[in-house]
Order: sequence, then C-alpha cells, then structure tokens
Amino acid sequence: MKTLERLFLSLLRPQVQHAQDRLQFAYQPGVGVEDAIIYLLHRAHSHLDKGSGTVRILFLDFSSAFNTIQPTLLRDKLGRMGVDPQLMDWISDYLTGRPQYIGLKDIKSDTVVSSTGAPQGTVLAPLLFTLYTSDFFYNSELCHIQKYADDTAIVGCIRDDREEEYRRLVGDFAAWCHTNHLQLNTSKTKEGAGY
Repeated sequence: MKTLERLFLSLLRPQVQHAQDRLQFAYQPGVGVEDAIIYLLHRAHSHLDKGSGTVRILFLDFSSAFNTIQPTLLRDKLGRMGVDPQLMDWISDYLTGRPQYIGLKDIKSDTVVSSTGAPQGTVLAPLLFTLYTSDFFYNSELCHIQKYADDTAIVGCIRDDREEEYRRLVGDFAAWCHTNHLQLNTSKTKEGAGY
C-alpha cells in the first residue's frame, strides 16, 4: 500500500503546490523546523527592535489532527485547488469506509468502519492534513499565522496596546476550526508575550 500511496503523492504534489500555505514549514523540501523558528523569531525581534511594542504569540495544537480530516470538505478544497477529479475520487475512496480494529497478542477488538481522518502511519496523511488546513492563512505587517505540520502559531506584533487585529485573527481562526471540525488540544495551547 505504501508504494501506491507514494505514487499518488507524486501525482498530487505538483497539482497542489501553487495552493499550499507559504507559512506551512512542514513537509517542504529543504525546509525544517529551524526555518520556522528563525522566521518567527525574526518577525518578533524586528518588531520589538523598533521599541514600544509587544509581541503576542498563541501556540496552538490540534487534538488528533490527522484523525479529524473530513473527506467531503477535503474533496471540496482539492477541487478549488484544481486537482484532477480522478485523483480526488481515489483520495475520497482512500479516506472513507476503512475497517479498523485494535489487536493485542491474540485478542482483537470489534471492527469499526471509519470515514473520518487519514489512516495512521500513512505516507499521505501529513500532506492531506496540510492541504486540509491550507485555506486558512494570514500574513499582514502586524500579524501572521505560521504552521508546522499540525502545530500553529498566531503571532501579533502589537503597537500602542492595539490588539484588535490579533484578537480578530484569533476569533476567525477559532470559527474556522469549528467549521472544519478541528479541535484544539487545550492542554498544549499556550500564549506568551514579549516586550
């Protein structure tokens, strides 16, 4: 199955490259977590270096991220990206009606059929999730959203205690998460500020 997934991955990547979030640092050739950290620190430091400002960063983590992909929503998003309809059919079929069970030694649970999320440990799951979340992006002079796989940071460079844009962005992101059936892991969600 992994060979077939790699084949479909090689067909999908060129079709969606134009639509991927530029501030999604994961799964990009030649880009790593260090690049994400450097970008975030550079934006924050540049703002703070000007004086009389604050940087607020909300670090967000999705709960069971790859397990929450809704195939119908993903299909709509892939369609807007211009993905070949036959490839979209294969991806939809791949994500729906999957039998799953848990086994431990000689004991096996009942089989459940799943039509949500991507199969764990698959080659396609990370790319499908980044495509699923690529339609929410933001990058202005004072605020931006930056992603690394299923981790997200909302960064607000605040001047004169004016947080309206940052707060609106956080609210819009929360509404988008609800619409896309994504839940945040509140125990891993933290906000920090620097002056």
